[in-house]
Amino acid sequence: MDDFDHILNWKLKQGSHPFPGKDGGTCINEAALVAAGYEYKPIRSAADMPDAFSRPICQLALRLNDHATDAQRQRLLPYVTRLACADSPEVERERQAHIDRHVRRDYVDLPFERGLAILDGALAIGRRAEDLDPVELGSRLDAARSLAAEPSPARAQPFFARVRQWLRRKEAEPVA
Repeated sequence: MDDFDHILNWKLKQGSHPFPGKDGGTCINEAALVAAGYEYKPIRSAADMPDAFSRPICQLALRLNDHATDAQRQRLLPYVTRLACADSPEVERERQAHIDRHVRRDYVDLPFERGLAILDGALAIGRRAEDLDPVELGSRLDAARSLAAEPSPARAQPFFARVRQWLRRKEAEPVA
């Protein structure tokens, strides 16, 4: 487990980030980008990921990341090294079909535990991501973190996503 201290010390946060903070401070897809050896860039959707990443899996991971509590979000850390697993178009369609069978298209009200189980199921289909050497992984994450001047902002989330969350909270409040 000591070999993975670098990733365990990385902090996943909600939303896209212009640059990782000293604490990591990225979403799961941004962390996966760095872990796979790509140059850091903000990720706002699965379409922003390089071709080596499975779009359906990255879309589900991003949804889980952005709708999880801070504690739940950190449970996504082991998945950071597993997202670079793009496969043939047929396998990607099978992954998307698996997700679609278990999730409403808009992902509304997807419990975190159920989402993790669906993510595990999608990752079991097709090619697996190559195992990353823990030393190399640590170097990549440390390099990205070393370029950051400040801890990442707590709310680097797009404006409309914050508005949607606020509206959902208001709708859920009991009427007095």
